[in-house]
Amino acid sequence: MMTTERRSLILDRLHRDGRLVAKDLAGEFGLSEDTIRRDLRDMAAEGLLARVHGGALPLQPSLPDFAARKQVASDEKKRLGRLAATLVGAGDTVFLDGGTTNAEIARALPAGIALTVITHSPTIAGEFEHSAGVEIVLIGGRIYKHSMVAVGAAASAAIATLRPDIFFLGATAAHPLHGFSTGDFEEAAIKRQIAGQSARTYVALTAEKLGHASPVTIMPLDAATGVLLSDEADPEQAEMLGAAGIEMLRA
Repeated sequence: MMTTERRSLILDRLHRDGRLVAKDLAGEFGLSEDTIRRDLRDMAAEGLLARVHGGALPLQPSLPDFAARKQVASDEKKRLGRLAATLVGAGDTVFLDGGTTNAEIARALPAGIALTVITHSPTIAGEFEHSAGVEIVLIGGRIYKHSMVAVGAAASAAIATLRPDIFFLGATAAHPLHGFSTGDFEEAAIKRQIAGQSARTYVALTAEKLGHASPVTIMPLDAATGVLLSDEADPEQAEMLGAAGIEMLRA
């Protein structure tokens, strides 16, 4: 097999599976693992994929820091926020994850509604400064600055005592095989714990997150109650998510 043909097949597998394992590819192609690792290393240098230990992931566009992302409140995120707000009832205990889409959920909640909102994000808590009917519980801990959320042992201990009615989970990617994922181990562990404590978990996903896999899996798709998608979502990718048997809501 010629090098160019082999690398084309590698990209096809990466697009299909969302993740590559060098050992598995070597067995499939009947080549040495060193050859596959060299291909992945060279392809990463050319900007075609992202190398990780033991294999590769799709190349993700670099995310701006939280301060920059906060300035971008797209129409898509606002529609997802309004849809998510319809799932919340008066008297509910709602856990809001960090992130700009979840900030739109906070802004879309009806004025004057009586709620308890729990969050480990100080920026999300700040959205309720003038919400008279909302009781705010802020989880503390070490702040993971990229997402501006508390992580670590202190946050985990506080979350272990809670039983939210609904959790709006933030993820950087969603893939039919690799589930919901993010870029940090501690952040993923906290998200997974909150979902396990909550009666219902919904994930609002903007279109560019579908069909990708970030380095750390939060949980499989079917561990969520449902996903919220906009009309911008690719129909084929949405159908693959729907095959997980979870509720699909469209904004």
